[in-house]
Amino acid sequence: MTMPAVRAENLTKTYGDGETAVHALRRVSFEVGRGEFVVLLGPSGSGKTTLLNMIGALEPPTDGDIEADGVDLSELDEDGQQQLRLDAVGFVFQFYNLVPTLTAQENVELIAELTGENATQRTTAVLDNVGLADRTDHFPSQLSGGEQQRVAIARGMVKNPPLLLCDEPTGALDVATGRQILGLLRDTTTDGERSVFLVTHNSEIAKMADRVIRLRDGEIVADTVNPAPADVTELDW
Repeated sequence: MTMPAVRAENLTKTYGDGETAVHALRRVSFEVGRGEFVVLLGPSGSGKTTLLNMIGALEPPTDGDIEADGVDLSELDEDGQQQLRLDAVGFVFQFYNLVPTLTAQENVELIAELTGENATQRTTAVLDNVGLADRTDHFPSQLSGGEQQRVAIARGMVKNPPLLLCDEPTGALDVATGRQILGLLRDTTTDGERSVFLVTHNSEIAKMADRVIRLRDGEIVADTVNPAPADVTELDW
């Protein structure tokens, strides 16, 4: 049987205690196979980003179990969590978090150097894959918002991670550029090896997902497989 990309069982996250406790996640359970494009959908405060952070070993659960890329995250110490993030997880955020004093090439190569050999060649190849072969020597301030997000995606992909975690990656972009970014992210799953988890509050984006996990008040209220995902050109938001 193929190892799932992510498995969660009774995942709970509580901040604080007593009357002031905030229950960010409540007994969340699911299993996602490899190669799936998954949208985590819900309003602000529903627990989407908290769940994404747990998948990426950025914060631990209060209770419950979670596995990512076949690894039980509860068994990892801080060094082990960092190694998992280096080896298995790419991150793409709404705000690009690029180093302003580094070129596009250097922003991506910084990660490539931490994750294997041939860093320059891998960086050049992934920037070409995201359509930035002619912008590699430009600084973030010289790039459009969409181009900066493409650099951020290249940075997340340069280590060829089995998990790509995206938190509102089109939130700061116009509709046309957002469609381009979503199409690019969708394409990263075509080899069946990489799973993408994309957080959004936009139900239109969910139409292009293989799987939609809807959260509200920290609970999964629906978990739906989409047998015929829409093409990104069909989205209207």
